[in-house]
Amino acid sequence: MADTMQEHVYIIPLRDARRMPRWKRANGAIKDIRKYLAKHMKSEDVKLDRGINGEVGSRGSSKPPSKIRVRAMKMEDGQVQAELAPES
Repeated sequence: MADTMQEHVYIIPLRDARRMPRWKRANGAIKDIRKYLAKHMKSEDVKLDRGINGEVGSRGSSKPPSKIRVRAMKMEDGQVQAELAPES
């Protein structure tokens, strides 16, 4: 695995997922996370950890959280790997 180039902690707003139909909100939130990280880390190759998926779907697919705290690491090959950041 390549070494880490950049590492950032982001608080990603997921309020736009509320505009989707109820049964699509969790899927929309995951897409919003990928889109946010692709924009801010300047890479199209974004990999999300299972913990993020579990946190978004923890209350069901119709009630994702309004925001999520994520630690994103950009590798030398341009790939972005994201995982849940610990609460501070």
